Amino acid sequence: QVQLLESGGGLAQVGDSLRLSCAASERTFSPITVAWFRQAPGKGRQFIGAFSENLHLNNNNAYVEESLKDRFSITGSGAEDTVWLQNTALKPEDTAIYYCAAVRGAVISTSSSSYNYWGQGTQVTVSS
Repeated sequence: QVQLLESGGGLAQVGDSLRLSCAASERTFSPITVAWFRQAPGKGRQFIGAFSENLHLNNNNAYVEESLKDRFSITGSGAEDTVWLQNTALKPEDTAIYYCAAVRGAVISTSSSSYNYWGQGTQVTVSS
């Protein structure tokens, strides 16, 4: 059973940069897709983007939703079993609990129901 642990959340100011980490508790399978979602108070879970990796084919792919790609980026390292979510200019509307989730396979899905493994989430609060 793969366990995912998010870290890097906290209180930040508008305009700050923030990097969240999603680390697996053990060597994960490949191919694998790790996605980032967020859930703001009173709202549904929103897909941000994902990182997929296939070590057998020696390739990987990162995707961020079009509406968010001006400020968000996703990178990953199979060697470190970690995927990072970077936000370069925080806004108050970025306040949410951020979750990472994983699924076997290299196909990126925007649906939360596609992912089998979930972290506990990390809170990000942006104050103006």
